[in-house]
Amino acid sequence: MGNTFGHLFRITTFGESHGGGVGVIIDGCPPRLEISAEEIQVELDRRRPGQSKITTPRKEADACEILSGVFEGKTLGTPISILVRNKDTRSQDYDEMEQKYRPSHADATYDAKYGIRNWQGGGRSSARETIGRVAAGAIAKKILYQVANVEIIGYVKRIKDLEGIVDPNTVTLEEVESNIVRCPDTESAERMIELIEKIGRQGDSVGGVVECVARNVPKGLGAPVFDKLEADIAKAVMSLPASKGFEIGSGFGGTLLTGIEHNDEFYIDDAGEIRTLTNRSGGIQGGISNGENIILRVAFKPTATIRKEQKTVTREGEETLLAAKGRHDPCVLPRAVPMVEAMVALVLCDHLLRHYGQCKVL
Repeated sequence: MGNTFGHLFRITTFGESHGGGVGVIIDGCPPRLEISAEEIQVELDRRRPGQSKITTPRKEADACEILSGVFEGKTLGTPISILVRNKDTRSQDYDEMEQKYRPSHADATYDAKYGIRNWQGGGRSSARETIGRVAAGAIAKKILYQVANVEIIGYVKRIKDLEGIVDPNTVTLEEVESNIVRCPDTESAERMIELIEKIGRQGDSVGGVVECVARNVPKGLGAPVFDKLEADIAKAVMSLPASKGFEIGSGFGGTLLTGIEHNDEFYIDDAGEIRTLTNRSGGIQGGISNGENIILRVAFKPTATIRKEQKTVTREGEETLLAAKGRHDPCVLPRAVPMVEAMVALVLCDHLLRHYGQCKVL
């Protein structure tokens, strides 16, 4: 249970961090969409480990294989299966964790729920599970772009207390990818990189915030009450490993304003479209997209597995100490950017298909 996400555009991820491989099955993708492993690989390369000096040194090419659902470069409308094989595993690094729980990791809770866990790399709780999400997200992005010219761009907004100045309405993918920390504010990016390197040398970790913008989202996506668009986005991004907070539009800052200060006043643009003068709603009102940019933020905690010695307990309930081995990100934020983009794309693609099925018939 809990491995499937979506309604009409539905994905199921599979695999463990140190097993034979990880991947995804995508059901509900429309037929005749041109897609290739090379296109999917572009997104996986943004997520893969070992891509820079501030990420985990685990060397994985994360090369994807499309096993089904695509013929002669086009989707068939049948389930698409994508596999990425694990190559560079060092399971012996986790021997100590077979008995010792990592503080703030999923070790203890997985044991509490299932009575068994894959302690090699964390199994399903590892961020390697997100490979399937990013692969599926690449397909969702292409559908959104072809059908509605939707563009989704994520970037690092903050690392610890270092915050970049970025305009979500104008930021480009080229600016995001211009440095290894994926913060378009180059001055802030340099300080962020220095901080991550320093923390990594100390055997510690830091967290931060990823901001994401979806542009050209059609009006009308989302549904009242339990399927509100921001509610589904919140669930999607909060299902990512290490995510601990979610904001959309004005977020918690909006609580400091009065109604007259916060409300987005309407006007008619030159094309005769209803627009808003401001966008404190973050592109969604009443759970339904209003045609403005959807702007959201996701908070990620510091990586739980660190080399610094910490107090913990064993599976038998004995107090002990743990200084974790293995290869881990001192900061998950740079690699979390494509993960956030993928989850936003999956939600928007699913709601787009639902909208066309429900509201675009007559």
